[in-house]
Amino acid sequence: MKLVLVVAAALVDPDDRVLIAQRPAGKALAGLWEFPGGKVEPGERPEAALIRELAEELGLTVAEPCLAPLTFASYAYPDFHLLMPLYVCRRWEGFAAAREGQVLKWVRPRDLRAYPMPPADEPLIPPLIDLIG
Repeated sequence: MKLVLVVAAALVDPDDRVLIAQRPAGKALAGLWEFPGGKVEPGERPEAALIRELAEELGLTVAEPCLAPLTFASYAYPDFHLLMPLYVCRRWEGFAAAREGQVLKWVRPRDLRAYPMPPADEPLIPPLIDLIG
């Protein structure tokens, strides 16, 4: 089974809310909510991939020291196995803007379960609640 490495960020604002994005129509798992991030390209470090994805998807500039690894998800989809580290980030430059047709929402970690997520994202919620509340 193919292993796919995807990185994700829990961007935490000063009010302790986390940014989630709704997958747009036409994409796999459309309508579900997820943490921003994306696939790690061959030869790319996970942190570099996350910095690139946050710039492409949201227009944010993030410095690598501002990424703190929190947890990871390991999930077997029918066609591939996904491994997804989650980094917490509290400092960035710019304002989050939906650049790929996604809807963005700032949500308290304890309220994340109210937003349907892909099965790989769901295990990331409890560590965020433990960290932020």
